[in-house]
Amino acid sequence: MLDHIGFPVSNYVQSLEFYKKVLGTLGYELVMEVDDGASASGAHAGFGKDGRPQFWITEGQPIVGRLHVAFSAVDEAAVDDFYAAAIAASASDNGPPGLRPHYHPNYYGAFVFDPDGHNIEAVCHDAGRL
Repeated sequence: MLDHIGFPVSNYVQSLEFYKKVLGTLGYELVMEVDDGASASGAHAGFGKDGRPQFWITEGQPIVGRLHVAFSAVDEAAVDDFYAAAIAASASDNGPPGLRPHYHPNYYGAFVFDPDGHNIEAVCHDAGRL
């Protein structure tokens, strides 16, 4: 359904380093960075796989309210690694790794608040089946 998503962050450098560390645990990497000289709306960083940016952060005025973004993880260990990296990178806990059977029996996720307070999740939908 979605091709990509992006949102502004209050501190571009801090968020760039945060997402490099956290998304790296899920196999995503910084694919493209556009500096503020090449874009009228400030610096942009695009993360993804196989050279395709699908998640973008942009320097600017952060959105009002809390955004929820869930990233796919290949297995439970990747969810655990995501959570550990996020907490080490100064994220706030919003739900440690574990099964969430109220979503479905094999839903294994972890939730953190990023530097701007957005609810960021890693989820594996095959928990216990691997």
